[in-house]
Amino acid sequence: MTKAKKINVQGVAIVLIKNNNEEFISLTDIARYRNYERSDYILQNWLRNRSTIEFIGLWEKFNNPSFNSIEFDGIKNLSGSNSFSLTPKRWIETTNAIGIIFKTGRYGGTFAHKDIAFEFATWLSAEFKFYFIKEFQRLKNEENQQLNRNWNLQRTLAKVNYQIHTDAIKENLIPKELRWILKIDSHQNFHSFLETMKIFETLSRFRQLTDEAVYEKL
Repeated sequence: MTKAKKINVQGVAIVLIKNNNEEFISLTDIARYRNYERSDYILQNWLRNRSTIEFIGLWEKFNNPSFNSIEFDGIKNLSGSNSFSLTPKRWIETTNAIGIIFKTGRYGGTFAHKDIAFEFATWLSAEFKFYFIKEFQRLKNEENQQLNRNWNLQRTLAKVNYQIHTDAIKENLIPKELRWILKIDSHQNFHSFLETMKIFETLSRFRQLTDEAVYEKL
């Protein structure tokens, strides 16, 4: 897992982590919007709903080849009844689910794939989900902008590095008199000169291979 990130939604700090290159969001933090002290109780209430079980079960069938569909059917048949209860831990252990995970230590708690986290936010509050989506999108936009800045920096460094190398070749390997004859008076001309040399090198190698092939036949 990579370094955790946080977003703030209506005064609630929500942790996001990467799990197998997928975005997972703390359900424990989201539940604190409703009841800060009893977030586990909120999660269990959500998992009691038949519509919840059907959604997370469908997600697992689509994304998890090792999902235990037989155990899932048993849980789905019981869901919605007054006596039914389900914890995230029991759901994970019984069905071999991967869409919901439990993390210990710092930033510990119950996490879920973003698809499932948004479904939980929908059940919790339409208003909360709206601002949750906005904050999540803002975070993704910032990450994309940072990636673009890093890419532009790498591109600039590569360009500078190439210019340094070509200057070194021009100054140290090509005599001034030859540079004047070849009219290598700019980086553009020198770049064209290097490309021409590559072509001559390829043709020379081709001629060498051809001569070797003729020699072998003789």
